[in-house]
Amino acid sequence: MNLFSFYLVGATLLYAGVGIFVMVVAFVILDLLTPGSLWEEIEKKQNVAVAIFAGAIALGLSIIVAAAIVG
Repeated sequence: MNLFSFYLVGATLLYAGVGIFVMVVAFVILDLLTPGSLWEEIEKKQNVAVAIFAGAIALGLSIIVAAAIVG
């Protein structure tokens, strides 16, 4: 392997880490903005509608983060 491929692997890992960090922060902010706790609704109360909502938000955020990273 040459230096160029190490650079690409490093850049890929860096962008993946930044993307995961942004997703976690955005999901925590979403949890703070919604009334009640999302995890309590999903896990303890078995609320399927909240789970679908959280999944849709996570998917939308991941598309936005990916588009921002790609440019």
